[in-house]
Amino acid sequence: MRIVLHIGPEVCTSERLQAVMEHKRGQMRARGVLFARSTGARNHTRLFMAVTDPGALDTLRFYRGIITADRQAGLAAEVQSQLQAEVAQADGVSTLVLSAHQLGSVTSRTALIRLRDLLAPLSQDIHIVAHVDAPARMLVRRYALQVRDGRARSLRLELSAAAQDSYWEAAVASCPPPDPRAGLFPEIQGAVPYLDLIRMQAEWEAVFGAGALAFRSPDRDAVFGPDATDDLRAALGIEGQIGKAEAAEPPKAPAAAWLTRCRRFNAVALRLLQKQPDLMLPRPLWRRLMTEFRIGGDPLDPGSLEPLSRRFAPDVTALCAAHPGLSAAQMAAPPATGPWREAEPERGFRETHYLAAFLPRIRRAETDDMERHLATLASAGADADAEAETPLPRQIVMPGTPDALLSPGARSALPEAAKQAFMKLQKGPFRPHNRLGAVTEDALAAAYTPAPARTLADGRTGAVIIGCMKNEAPYILEWVAYHRCIGIDSFVIYTNDCDDGTVEILERLQEMGLVHHRDNAQWTGNSPQQFALDAALNEPEVRSADWIAHIDVDEFINIRCGNGTLDDLFAQTGDATNIAMTWRLFGHNGIARLRDAPVIDQFDMAAPKYCPKPHTVWGFKTLFRNIGAYHKLSCHRPNKLAEGYEDKVRWVNGSGQDMTEDVLKNGWRNSKKTIGYDLVQLNHYALRSAESFLIKRQRGRALHVDRSIGLNYWVRMDWSVHRDITIKRNLPRLRSEMARLMADDQLAYWHRTGLDWHRARAQELRAQPEFEELFAQAISLSLTETERVAFALALDMES
Repeated sequence: MRIVLHIGPEVCTSERLQAVMEHKRGQMRARGVLFARSTGARNHTRLFMAVTDPGALDTLRFYRGIITADRQAGLAAEVQSQLQAEVAQADGVSTLVLSAHQLGSVTSRTALIRLRDLLAPLSQDIHIVAHVDAPARMLVRRYALQVRDGRARSLRLELSAAAQDSYWEAAVASCPPPDPRAGLFPEIQGAVPYLDLIRMQAEWEAVFGAGALAFRSPDRDAVFGPDATDDLRAALGIEGQIGKAEAAEPPKAPAAAWLTRCRRFNAVALRLLQKQPDLMLPRPLWRRLMTEFRIGGDPLDPGSLEPLSRRFAPDVTALCAAHPGLSAAQMAAPPATGPWREAEPERGFRETHYLAAFLPRIRRAETDDMERHLATLASAGADADAEAETPLPRQIVMPGTPDALLSPGARSALPEAAKQAFMKLQKGPFRPHNRLGAVTEDALAAAYTPAPARTLADGRTGAVIIGCMKNEAPYILEWVAYHRCIGIDSFVIYTNDCDDGTVEILERLQEMGLVHHRDNAQWTGNSPQQFALDAALNEPEVRSADWIAHIDVDEFINIRCGNGTLDDLFAQTGDATNIAMTWRLFGHNGIARLRDAPVIDQFDMAAPKYCPKPHTVWGFKTLFRNIGAYHKLSCHRPNKLAEGYEDKVRWVNGSGQDMTEDVLKNGWRNSKKTIGYDLVQLNHYALRSAESFLIKRQRGRALHVDRSIGLNYWVRMDWSVHRDITIKRNLPRLRSEMARLMADDQLAYWHRTGLDWHRARAQELRAQPEFEELFAQAISLSLTETERVAFALALDMES
């Protein structure tokens, strides 16, 4: 008797031919060909599980309970005995057909030896048939199946292996040891080895003999059409007709964007399982969860894997010449379409939020689903069809629950603590809104006119801004030009550790008499910013100033009265010595890329004006008269009130209302009692574009260099809810002053150099998984104002 062992490895082709063989079992039997039943109805997975290396635990063995070496040995003996009985009961059998596409992925020679030894009592005349395709197309299809089963690494794994001396060895080495509790299985997480068809043939024929393996590459359309039996007859050596097959629809390739979603979800799920060894995510549930964020779109393009096709092109040519079943046309590499890049997950997908939303179901399923699944499959000896996914019923949103009130994106994005905070905000005094003050944001008033030059008293430096910068080159000229337009007379700027052109821009501005630049590289203590502020109090420019403010380059003083100048503000605030300029936090406004355009023009969506929580929203910076009332300057305000000045300080809010009693000695944020924006606010563009945020995240913070700026910071600062265009009244005079500055060749050169540096840095960071993940998480997070407040309150926020 001859044994034909059909080993795949092409899953969809194998499953189609298995279905045809099952349907034609009677006709095949009449031709002396037995398609075995004892090893499985279609895919003979029991044969595969019986011969794999005992220590190489795979998903099939694990989820069917064939875990220990003893149980596997028992299965092997059972499979061998049942096959012998099946053949003995079938008269006139000339050919026994066994089919398991998983066998095509076997890389262990000892497993192949066990397979040969299991079949040897039946026959030593064993022929292996493998249905294959061009390596790039095989990889695309296999990768999709791996991702569905939990693969966390992208196609870079195979592309890297293709650059090694031995692809086969590199692919095998990429397979992690099995760790079922952590969700790790080598055949899922590792590179696909059988793309190296030459080595695959060598491994099989080293055990079963030279010439034992035959490759075939049937036409895909023919395989799924009525003529599928023609290929089947040729592959199995069947003489005579067995009729036509029923046509079937080829499996539709999944969207590349959905595969990206699944892979990224797998990565965070695996990290969770590694951190929580008491948690387990059953495979059937894992698959079902991924269907809940399925989207459509274009499939993976095998033409983008041209380096891999090029690597195996000589092998394919040689194999086509050696194997009559291989068609050079069918094995031709797909046309190259450019380098491979993983598809974007689209629609604001955030894998961490989905995982957080799924966690209660995972915990419930760990015991019940897992035990039930193992018991059912182990007792029934079910084949692969038993694992077909069954979508869960659509989740019902009950009235009165957080999910009934949350936006669709927030339902999956917000952790449970945030959802509870959201419910508490519904009727409480901390619910945010924009009904505060008298200025309307949705209509652009007439543009401000150029302000007359300010006249300073002898020996006085007027209004002075103290600033601290680190790698801010693309933003400096706009910031300086803007504040000169509203009446700032001088700038004292401290820098440390800059390499993007910031220093060169400030040095040139100093040569032009517009700023005073100080090197702060030798700072000591906990904060370079505080070190600079301490030093600034001794600067002649600061000591002779009339008004002083410490603000950052991402903050713009937005004067909302008169002609938008400091003189207009001072006229409205009278004898005030200190003016609290409350932050209005502006989000990234949907802008992902770094642009060479005014910040105040690009970003015009902001936080609601009434937003008591989180605490950062109503933070303020102070514009104060230099009357010697305080001994120290801190980030937000002057501190350490001098003796005898208690009744000389009058502190007003941004609407000109007195708040001295509340903040005379301490405090850096407004309350419901002291909030006001009508005369002045401080537009705070803490994020700018999403790429700018990445660079800020990488370089740390000026005030707290030991703290990381991650997604928590984005949640606090990305307010893109209410439109505020009041600052745009300054655009005509800003552009005029910018043009004057950019007319200087040196300034223009260093501005462009800084912009190029930041763009390159953004791309470099996005090439790193940590930052690309942060980038994707950030731009996909879309929340209402109340949802954002709830999320921020639920996080462990920095103060």
